[in-house]
Amino acid sequence: MIKNVGTIDRFSRIFLAILFAVLILAGVVKGVGLVVMAVFGFYFLLTGIVGFCALYSLVGIQTLRRKAGIDF
Repeated sequence: MIKNVGTIDRFSRIFLAILFAVLILAGVVKGVGLVVMAVFGFYFLLTGIVGFCALYSLVGIQTLRRKAGIDF
């Protein structure tokens, strides 16, 4: 698995996951929105920590800048 999520993207994903968790725990979101937000929050947290996004791989997006000559 080659990392494809850059630093700013990773921090943004983790921030959104925390924001979603706060909204869910505060009871602001209910019903189907809660489930959707929980799934997206978990996905954002996981991809933010790991640095790999499967959806990015499918569409060929990469926000991670690579140094010349180095391949992970």
